[in-house]
Amino acid sequence: MAKIAIIETGGKQYLVTQDSVLDIEKLPVEKGGKITFDKVLLTDDGSETKVGNPYLSGAKVSAELIEEGRAPKVTVIRYRQKSRYFKKKGHRQPFTKVRITALP
Repeated sequence: MAKIAIIETGGKQYLVTQDSVLDIEKLPVEKGGKITFDKVLLTDDGSETKVGNPYLSGAKVSAELIEEGRAPKVTVIRYRQKSRYFKKKGHRQPFTKVRITALP
């Protein structure tokens, strides 16, 4: 079984393995930069499972930035019939795409 870890970033939890690619909330890192996630909730290497309370102390997951981008547009429309009320808004959520390079 492959080594896995559960990390927390941007208020969300992700199950990661070696060389997995994730779209996470935007982080202030330049292209090609290294990222270290220190909020590790769980690690498993196939024979031993470690669970944090809430985080594992000393456990770090390393990643490299692949690209930054924006998700497809989400359109929000507010409409009230018979009152000439129509509001239209669009939103594109920024994201950071990372590749996991090292697990604890």
